Amino acid sequence: MKADAKKILEEAMQLEPATRAFIAESLLEGLDFEQDFEVSPAWRAEIQRRSDEIDRGTAKLVDSDTVIAELRQKYN
Repeated sequence: MKADAKKILEEAMQLEPATRAFIAESLLEGLDFEQDFEVSPAWRAEIQRRSDEIDRGTAKLVDSDTVIAELRQKYN
């Protein structure tokens, strides 16, 4: 990873979870895939529901370190 990309990533990780989610979503939407991936109507609705919860601040977001620690404790 280039130094400037690493610095941007480190700075972004200091932001609030909802802000990081917005940035991640925006970056993913900006990727130019050669073909679209089909998403079922049910998954599209679920994605929209979860995105709305994040935007409203009602979603319980858990950082990756916590999730990994919980999984390690559960499966070790």
